[in-house]
Amino acid sequence: MDRSTNLDVEELKMTREQYILATQQNNLPRAENAQLYPVGIYGWRKRCLYFFVLLLLVTMIVNLAMTIWILKVMNFTVDSPLVLQSDRNVTVNARNHMGQLTGQLTVGADAVEAQCKRFEVRASEDGRVLFSADEDEITIGAEKLKVTGTEGAVFGHSVETPHIRAEPSQDLRLESPTRSLIMEAPRGVQVSAAAGDFKAACRKELHLQSTEGEIFLNADTIRLGNLPTGSFSSSSPSSSHSRQTVYELCVCPNGKLYLSPAGAGSTCQSGSNICLWS
Repeated sequence: MDRSTNLDVEELKMTREQYILATQQNNLPRAENAQLYPVGIYGWRKRCLYFFVLLLLVTMIVNLAMTIWILKVMNFTVDSPLVLQSDRNVTVNARNHMGQLTGQLTVGADAVEAQCKRFEVRASEDGRVLFSADEDEITIGAEKLKVTGTEGAVFGHSVETPHIRAEPSQDLRLESPTRSLIMEAPRGVQVSAAAGDFKAACRKELHLQSTEGEIFLNADTIRLGNLPTGSFSSSSPSSSHSRQTVYELCVCPNGKLYLSPAGAGSTCQSGSNICLWS
């Protein structure tokens, strides 16, 4: 009994103290001029925020307009090819995984330059190499190489080819305007004209030389034009008055040919004026 009574008294004391504390808090005087601090962005901070948002919106619109203009100027569509334009040059670089430059293509106003180990041009149909160039050689894989310049093709060194042929109905001409033209072959040089003439013309001497063989002329008719005619004195008085139509071909000791009026015997003389004057 005593213990329960003590507990009830303590609970009453605690309840009374809580009531007194609550009553004192409600009776505290309040300040008449209490200041309220609003929460948010106001004043010049708010204006600055709106300005930066507007500036960001304008920048986005300008970037979008510039992108559309660039795509329109470059004609960039899904179906059309990519076009790159520049006032000076356009350079395309290729690099490896280490960032080292392995190839470069520069398109300028004066020239197109390509720097790489090997340059190739392939056919679009079968991928056949049409042109390739590297440090050692240049290969042309096209079926026909056509040079349309008026001066032709100029080579600083030798050219190796198994066949030189002109176009149909066109002439093939080998010419050296200021120097010599030499054709050499260890097993022979053959020049033939199956359906036409073969002509050799020169300003000075034309030499036909065979060191170990012979010079063979095989034709139905062999003509030697513009040969000089030597003089021959005959004892027959009627020979000077008749018209001479037959001549004898004579050879001087130095190999020069001339014509001499034919007679009953040979009219060639080693002391002829033709042989003496040559």
